[in-house]
Amino acid sequence: MLLKLTVNNYALIRELDLTLENGLTIITGETGAGKSILLGALSLILGSRADSSVLLDKMQKCVVEGTFRIDDYDLEDFFRSNDLDFESPAILRREINPAGKSRAFINDTPVTVNILREIGERLIDIHSQHQALMLNDNSFQLNIIDSFAGTTSLLADYKSAYQSYKKLQKEYNELKESADRNKSDLEYFQFHLAQLEEAKLVKGEQEEIEKEQELLEHAEEIKESLFRISGLFSDESNSILGMLGEVKSITGKITSYLPSDLKIPERINSVIIELDDLAAEIAKLERNTEADPERLIKINNRLDILYSLIQKHRVKNVDELIIKREEIKEKIRSIVTGDERLGEIESELKASYGLLSSLAERLSVKRNSSLPVIESRITELLQQLGMPNARFRIMLTAAREFTPSGKDIADFLFSSNKQVPPENIAKIASGGELSRVMLSLKSLLSKNRNLPTIIFDEIDSGVSGEVADKVGQILSQMGRYMQVVNITHLPQVASRGNAHYHVFKEEVADSTITRIKLLSPAERIQEVARLLSGSEITETAVKNARELIKAGSK
Repeated sequence: MLLKLTVNNYALIRELDLTLENGLTIITGETGAGKSILLGALSLILGSRADSSVLLDKMQKCVVEGTFRIDDYDLEDFFRSNDLDFESPAILRREINPAGKSRAFINDTPVTVNILREIGERLIDIHSQHQALMLNDNSFQLNIIDSFAGTTSLLADYKSAYQSYKKLQKEYNELKESADRNKSDLEYFQFHLAQLEEAKLVKGEQEEIEKEQELLEHAEEIKESLFRISGLFSDESNSILGMLGEVKSITGKITSYLPSDLKIPERINSVIIELDDLAAEIAKLERNTEADPERLIKINNRLDILYSLIQKHRVKNVDELIIKREEIKEKIRSIVTGDERLGEIESELKASYGLLSSLAERLSVKRNSSLPVIESRITELLQQLGMPNARFRIMLTAAREFTPSGKDIADFLFSSNKQVPPENIAKIASGGELSRVMLSLKSLLSKNRNLPTIIFDEIDSGVSGEVADKVGQILSQMGRYMQVVNITHLPQVASRGNAHYHVFKEEVADSTITRIKLLSPAERIQEVARLLSGSEITETAVKNARELIKAGSK
């Protein structure tokens, strides 16, 4: 329920504070005074678009703030899912700066405009004259039927099943498309995998056999060089080891004269031992180095295979080839398991379709069972609203495919003449008739729908006299179940309000601004009298106004 609306710097409104109570609140004023501007400001905190053109003072920001009591409207999950603190009253705020940038808040926490719109739809229903066009919208029609039929729980189950079904259907279609495409690639992947598997790839193999290839290609040169080196170490004449043995012998004769800390004999002996060991290693390496043409052929063939695969798969080495092999294995596995998953989804889809069909059928049964009562009550209300021959019918037909709301297509049929059978309401009803149908529907829903507030913008347009009085009665009755705000020009309707506000323009300096005032009982009589007689308020009009208000308060 809307407790308070504060508006600053919006259109013709410099500043405005509007406090609202439960029941029926009436708003009146001269044409052009700015009554609809109030709705424009309110729509900002309900998520409508805005830019800097709404600013009265182009140098200041516009701020619209609404305070709502939200205790009894099952909004806890909404706040929780959007990571918002649930507090009642809740404050919705919208700011538009001079650059046209918009900011939205719920309880001082920044939110997106979409979140603001989502909560707004659950707090306020604004009915403007053009909203009657929604009577031909299937979603709107089903929403009316469901609100009356009490399908909330069943519809929630259906929507959950529908989302699961659509998700499975999407996965199935994507897998099917992928499977059809991949099947043509399967042989290609299998061929390349066979080649890679046959190559028996070993990590690090390429570097090892490349070294061995280099060694075998230069075996004779290496063996000859090692032989010469070995000779330099161990030839009987002028060998390195022989000369070092002579150095050791000579040094041994003068050891006692040499500085002991230099340890020259020990160091010479250490060099002889190291070089003797090195000579033995080189001699062994020389003996083991042999040319092996057959081994070289094998290595060259192996490298040819590896280089060919490396080039074909556009990688740098065998290690990357191994990675590529595993990737191809995964692609093949994916194709094979995709076929298996396709079979699983087909079974799941069949079960999901069965559940969805069952829930859709139950929805249809429940909706159809409520139609006679809806038709009877709407027809009765229309007759009370000055259409004695009005008939209202609802036809439900089955859609070919499942929709987010079931498998029903609703068609509202209407006729205001005896001789004309009911037809599609959008094609046959006039603007005034559409407004009366919408009022009747919303009157019916006010007892069944958990909506805190409804605002009518001249729902009573095009009616007068006894019918206008009946419109006032209906709005007053709706006010027993919810907060109703009605902008009106009709005295019969205005007299029914629990509270009455007057919107007027005021000249201030070089500008015109819109103001709103809560009328006292005496002022209210004067305003209803003005609606009765025009700008010249007569004594008769005042008397009639007093009687209207007295009758409306009963």
